[in-house]
Amino acid sequence: MSAGLVTSSTYPPLLRRIGSRTSIWLPDSRLKFCPHAYPSPVFMKPLPRYSGWLIPALVLAALLASPVRSEPQNASDADAGFTSIFDGRSLQGWSGDPVYWRVEAGHLVGEITPATLVQRNTFLIWEQAQLANFEIKLEYRITARGNSGVNYRSARLHDHPYSLAGYQSDIDGQLRHTGSNYEERGRTTLAYRGQKTILPPLQAPLGAAGLKPFIKKNAWTLAIVAESLGDKDELAALVHQSDWNEVHIIADGPQLQHFVNGVLMSEVTDYDPINGRVSGYLGVQVHVGPPMKVEYRNIRLKHLAD
Repeated sequence: MSAGLVTSSTYPPLLRRIGSRTSIWLPDSRLKFCPHAYPSPVFMKPLPRYSGWLIPALVLAALLASPVRSEPQNASDADAGFTSIFDGRSLQGWSGDPVYWRVEAGHLVGEITPATLVQRNTFLIWEQAQLANFEIKLEYRITARGNSGVNYRSARLHDHPYSLAGYQSDIDGQLRHTGSNYEERGRTTLAYRGQKTILPPLQAPLGAAGLKPFIKKNAWTLAIVAESLGDKDELAALVHQSDWNEVHIIADGPQLQHFVNGVLMSEVTDYDPINGRVSGYLGVQVHVGPPMKVEYRNIRLKHLAD
């Protein structure tokens, strides 16, 4: 692993007010904005309905309060409190379209063939509970052209069978998005691989245009990148293409962390009470696109205190 990778370190920025703008400075310029949000990495343009100090205060609070997480070195400690939610033999407890989902050789398999191309993303949904604060661990393997993900705190949609809207730990065979936090049928990309982001609150309901004015190039433009977790390509090199990888998701209050193979790939702190989600369904996805296959195994859940 490169010594330059940052997996869970924090330090406070220096904040000062300059006229109608707020300057946020870090010694190594690691505090930048979502690339589609604002042209300047140094000065924050005040957003409508925000007080001038609200966003910098949230950034500082998140950086100071963010726990330093490292996965336990002892395997028994790392698995303490987890229970299996996939029996390796059947889809008991799960619901999805049997055209795309099956159990094979102890693995949960999602597959699209030339004869079964999907028109909408479809999910296999864990029906036993809606989850709020939790950890999930699982292993996956995906083909080179595959696109999948693990959705959580998601709402069931009724415009199409087996549809979900919510946070997603992204997975793809070409490693373009693996480890990112993408909100399915919502605010789109909330953090790319290698980013720790803050999502400030919207203090008024969205207008008739909904989320669209705040989305550009498939990313939520109000996301503030508070810290770098490492170079996206160096992080991608830690993921095994066409082989097994472990995903570990920690959803604890507003903080959402995505680990792959023990390395923190993205982190979101969601302070948006209008669009943020505090609980919902868990599911795994097959995405619209070419024929593909994704396999999951060793799916384990640990509940955290509310």
